[in-house]
Amino acid sequence: MTEGEYPGSAPDRAGDGAGSGPSGPERSAPPRPEDTGPSHRWGFGAFLLVEVVLLTTAAFVGALLGGGPVESLPVRDVLIGTMTPTLLATAAALAITKVRGNGPLADLRLSWRWDDVRIGLKFGVLGLVCTVVGVLVWTEAVGEANTGSAIGTLVENKPMPVSAALVMFVYLWLLGPICEEIIYRGVLWGAAERLGWGSVRWSRFAAFVLSTAVFAVSHLEPLRTSLLLVIAIPIGLARLVTGRLLGSIVAHQMNNFLPALAILLTSLGVLTT
Repeated sequence: MTEGEYPGSAPDRAGDGAGSGPSGPERSAPPRPEDTGPSHRWGFGAFLLVEVVLLTTAAFVGALLGGGPVESLPVRDVLIGTMTPTLLATAAALAITKVRGNGPLADLRLSWRWDDVRIGLKFGVLGLVCTVVGVLVWTEAVGEANTGSAIGTLVENKPMPVSAALVMFVYLWLLGPICEEIIYRGVLWGAAERLGWGSVRWSRFAAFVLSTAVFAVSHLEPLRTSLLLVIAIPIGLARLVTGRLLGSIVAHQMNNFLPALAILLTSLGVLTT
């Protein structure tokens, strides 16, 4: 299959009978990649490898930094421990699509479309509503002390220099969501679609359910898993509705903005916990 062709598309050929000239019937446009099944050669093994990279790196970085109490970690170690595992896992995911597939743009359905941005913003608003309602319900159920994220715990009562606080803010708001979407709504979603559970539409719904559940569990925060599940549903719906990754990235970034801003203000000492 040559570059730019997708399964089911018909290449142009000169002198192709009826339809090859202006007088013939109008030739139908080739199907878009999101309207066809996946053409990559990687599957769940790729996702498992990415998860191994994520967890192994997290364990290695934790051991390298001494594994002491969270409160005693310097700011530099907080930044390294937060960002390094996810960044390396994302790099592994992108490398897999190059080695075993057609590259990240084709395999992970990465393309810039304003319609996807608008849909992502809408689902991001829905996600913010779900998050606020979920946190209120969660607080009533298990207490306020158990609603914070693992990253929030790391920076709690830990003043940061402005530069470090801004790096953390940009990661939590913009870069982190891109990485997580590549891993879960990209690699895991693509692996689930490749199994071909019935029709293309059903395969995508199965991918939505699986990636939403695994996303919530993979944060390794058992007390917050049900809350993370509620947060993940609108993000996954953006991926399901658009058929591409940009919508879920935008929805995830919008959903992360307020928590990232709260952590920024807390680490700068503007807000107190």
